Amino acid sequence: MVDGGPIDVLTGDWLAELTMGLLLKQRTRDPGAGFAGTFVTQVRDVLADCLDRGIKIVSNAGGLNPEACAAQVEAIGQAIGRPVKVAVVTGDDVTAAFAAARASGWSAPHLDTGASFAGEPDVVNAYLGCWGIAEALAAGADVVVAGRVSDASVVAGPAAWRFGWAHDDWDALAGAVVAGHVIECGAQATGGNYSFVDEIPDMTSPGFPIAEIAADGSAVITKHPGTGGAVTVGTVTAQLLYEIDGPRYPNPDVVARFDTVALTQDGPDRVRISGVHGEPAPGTVKVGALAAGGWRNRTTFVLTGLDVEAKAELAQKQLWAAVPGGRGAFDEVRVRLLRADRPDPATMQEATAFLTVAVAGRDRAAVGGLARAAVETALAGYPGFFLSGAPGAASEFTTFWPALMPAADFPQHVRLGDRTWTVPGAEPPRATPCPEPAGPPPAWTGTGPTRRVPLGAVVGARSGDKAGNATLGIWARDEAAYAWLGGWLTEERLRGLLPPEAAELRRWWLPNLRAVGVTVVGLLGAGVAANLDLDAQAKGLGEFIRARHADVPVELLTTRA
Repeated sequence: MVDGGPIDVLTGDWLAELTMGLLLKQRTRDPGAGFAGTFVTQVRDVLADCLDRGIKIVSNAGGLNPEACAAQVEAIGQAIGRPVKVAVVTGDDVTAAFAAARASGWSAPHLDTGASFAGEPDVVNAYLGCWGIAEALAAGADVVVAGRVSDASVVAGPAAWRFGWAHDDWDALAGAVVAGHVIECGAQATGGNYSFVDEIPDMTSPGFPIAEIAADGSAVITKHPGTGGAVTVGTVTAQLLYEIDGPRYPNPDVVARFDTVALTQDGPDRVRISGVHGEPAPGTVKVGALAAGGWRNRTTFVLTGLDVEAKAELAQKQLWAAVPGGRGAFDEVRVRLLRADRPDPATMQEATAFLTVAVAGRDRAAVGGLARAAVETALAGYPGFFLSGAPGAASEFTTFWPALMPAADFPQHVRLGDRTWTVPGAEPPRATPCPEPAGPPPAWTGTGPTRRVPLGAVVGARSGDKAGNATLGIWARDEAAYAWLGGWLTEERLRGLLPPEAAELRRWWLPNLRAVGVTVVGLLGAGVAANLDLDAQAKGLGEFIRARHADVPVELLTTRA
């Protein structure tokens, strides 16, 4: 990004919910750790060039220890003989405030289920906004290292600083949040994880996206010339639908209305984002409580040739017999038989199936014992017994508990050199009339013949995780297909497409993007770190839906955009 062409700010979002749990493990082992070490490695590569060119570096890579991360950056500056002004943005660690609120009777209700939090968290972090970053840049920082600020804040902060936005410039802030959401996952905006990847040239190494933000908050998403991948209305649409929970996208500084986003192709590898409407900042902030969830382990038996089901049954029978307490020794067990075998195989690969056994529990010794038990059955096992690899030791996992707390209670703290100051938290929003999100599109009126094909013949999809929920976005590439999708995708059909574990569904529409979004509440349990599913983060859910077959009007198949 630094060498490929002109940029003003180099940003990065490091803090997925899963990452916070990993950083917690690091800090538990070493009080000086708990930040993203890869960020420090990258800063070492580019700091001198960024200082030469006046490029600011802004990131939330500070994680659970932003001061230690900033010290590493300062040490890099000293090593290369270049003074560097590193600002630190904190205030996101709200563990004490969370405990005090609970002691006063607050139950910390779960953001989706309303259930009361039980136990004691190891750490609680608030998703803070962009104004600490903006003020740090205004004070002259070369590098801003933040803790848990929202993903889009590392983009909205520099934009607010550059254009001098006020805290109530809602539309401009919302536009920057949308731009930040598009580029936060890097090459996912330039063809990565894109449903129609066969249409994207040179996916060997897609370029990273750039947001050219204007003073009114509109933006153009592009990439450096000569880099792989592509920036199209489709790739940007896909990323806009990633891990959102409705037309209203609440950030700490503004509620961005994703149903107002307009996309236009503004030239090769240039997509303009305009028309974004912003609503006043919410009076609450999301906080995430991380708590020890227990231990997990997994082993995979390879089954070859004939009688796969019988071999799988024997493997399980022997495994549970070898585990003290059997299957009941664990709090959770997931067993899957994955079939890649076929009759009369020509190769070993065509004769192979996999039996995976995943367990979780509070007893570390019992969970760790799964590996030993699997190995001990080897010489007494099914014909052709072998494992996909050496079983490992039990690994600790955390659970993630999202809740809402008053935003005004959580100011940000900025330190630059010897100076420290406070940026107040957002005040409760004023009552502002806001239009309600749109419903489904007008029903499809076509009456022609249909053909049974995969849904992916006419729609794209993108899916992911939000705590224990799975998010799914499905979009059509022309108005006719969107009209058909809106009428065809009833809740009953949607339930028929989704995994049987899907319970509560929240469905919503984004007409400008010709998209329907679905939040599958609770599909991922207590969060991705605690999930024993094969696809613990629901990354493949969208492509699973596209592989399902439906009766699609032939007219839509012949006019595919």
